[in-house]
Amino acid sequence: MLVGRTSADGLRAVSQALGAFEEGNAPQGLDLLGVVLVADAPGRLPLSLLRRIRVLRSVARVHRVPWIPAWRTGGRPKTVPGQLVALAELLGVEVYGEGVVS
Repeated sequence: MLVGRTSADGLRAVSQALGAFEEGNAPQGLDLLGVVLVADAPGRLPLSLLRRIRVLRSVARVHRVPWIPAWRTGGRPKTVPGQLVALAELLGVEVYGEGVVS
């Protein structure tokens, strides 16, 4: 999984990495399962960033992880967002009730 933030710089870095995969410049033996975009701030994304995500979706499967305030201070969320549960299932790992992934 390629992971990036939803900021302009984060999306640009993800785009460059995807370009490397498409051009055959990724490390040999590395397979791309998809892209995980982690919210860089609470609230809705600006339209310009949403447009960039649409472009990324045309190249790879994109999974978005919402803003989780507890992560900012090193804590765990009281509930695990559905997006994380779906992502954990895709990766074959378990998510526990307190936000622990193993």
